[in-house]
Amino acid sequence: MPSITRRQFLTAAGGAYAGLVFAGCSRGSSATAVPPGGVEVDRAEAMRRRPGASVKKIDLTAAPLTVDLAGIMAATWAYNGVLPGPEVRLRAGDVLHARFANEIPEAATVHWHGIALRNDMDGAAGVTQEAVPEGSEFIYEFTVPDPGTFWFHPHVGLQLDRGLYAPLIVEDPNEPGGYDREITIVLDDWISGVGATPEDTFEELKAGRGPHAEHASGGGPTSPVLKGAGGDVSYPLFLMNGRPPKDPPVFEARPGEKLRLRFINAGADTPFRVALAGHRMTVTHTDGFPVVPVAVDTFVVGMSERYDVLVTVAEDGSFPLVAVAEGKGNHALGLLRVGAATTAAPSEPERLAELGRRLLTLDDLRSTEAVALPAASPDRTYRVVLDGGEADYRWTINGRTGMDSEPLDVRQGERVRLAFENRTTMFHPMHLHGHTFQVVRPDGEPGPRKDSLIVLPDQRLALDFVADNPGQWVLHCHNVYHMEGGMETTISYVR
Repeated sequence: MPSITRRQFLTAAGGAYAGLVFAGCSRGSSATAVPPGGVEVDRAEAMRRRPGASVKKIDLTAAPLTVDLAGIMAATWAYNGVLPGPEVRLRAGDVLHARFANEIPEAATVHWHGIALRNDMDGAAGVTQEAVPEGSEFIYEFTVPDPGTFWFHPHVGLQLDRGLYAPLIVEDPNEPGGYDREITIVLDDWISGVGATPEDTFEELKAGRGPHAEHASGGGPTSPVLKGAGGDVSYPLFLMNGRPPKDPPVFEARPGEKLRLRFINAGADTPFRVALAGHRMTVTHTDGFPVVPVAVDTFVVGMSERYDVLVTVAEDGSFPLVAVAEGKGNHALGLLRVGAATTAAPSEPERLAELGRRLLTLDDLRSTEAVALPAASPDRTYRVVLDGGEADYRWTINGRTGMDSEPLDVRQGERVRLAFENRTTMFHPMHLHGHTFQVVRPDGEPGPRKDSLIVLPDQRLALDFVADNPGQWVLHCHNVYHMEGGMETTISYVR
């Protein structure tokens, strides 16, 4: 099997491939873009790399797989023959060395979602690397600087809407603890092998024959939380840790234990409203970064977002953990079994009382002092207008799509403000690669540090980030159908 080394990639990036990476990135000024393998990228990685850092080596293979979904045999693609893929766990400051082998019938990459890693290891096809052809390998190696709940998935076309995703948990060497057990929970909307292919679904959306046509005309289910439709695709199944509601995963605990639940939304088109019967949840982290703890009964996690919560387990019993597909009906389901209780599934999980009680809002979330950005005015501000999608399924940022977009230039060390304005009738979970941003609150308090955030219809939101990780970074909607329809641009470091 051919193998592409980092050195070979950097050589290619300096030659013919450089024209692909920076297609659509011309500038009228004398500024030149920092390439994914530039000296600035090497320098930033050297500053992250500590002497004697531990190296976590993994082998990761993307290959076809048939999975049993409660008796439905679904042909899909997955990592290392399991769904979700194998959880990768290491400590902040460690080096991840991942040998990726591509055995699916398409070129593919791996994007390490939420990690502030070196730019040429980000896995954004056409921006930071060439996609790895079928039958080839690529070595990803980078320092993992921050603790938190992260994940990885492809960054080519609609491949995410199959089974190619897995958790990446980065432990904190200074973890204060305060809990007895961890459980990682991965949510997904499922179509692969049981409905139209993602590619056929996309063609239907472009032709105006998908559910989006109903939403645009005022029909179809909607969500008051999302101020409109819950997504564009009708999914036959919703999964928790790779299992449908008829065969839910069972999580074990003992009475009185305090659990840390790490939620990851790996869905392509669906936000989930989460609640645990008989329990309140204390939200402690968003997208890996700590927030001032807030107790709620339920929360909505958008595509690509992560939430960590603490739960103190009640007495013996079997408690449904429900993730309702917001604005779509139906749900994913798990069961928390405490003690010797039976694990019978509830008859009407979508009627769980907690789902209608105290809902987490963005206004509830504030960064802890340890991770809050210092108060400062931005060095530059960009207006980021989200538009399109109504007629031809062409989604835009500032009036342009994808690689035809105008890059947003930044320089090392600047504080940059992204002022989002959503002019569409859909919500958009916007994701910035290689950085975390801080939500700008009207009261001046530090909003949460995140890398993904829902921008609602007609909403304006401002986000600040520090330009401290040089290279070329994708900014896009994490509804993969919107991204494929064009809602994508580049944050471009320039010299």
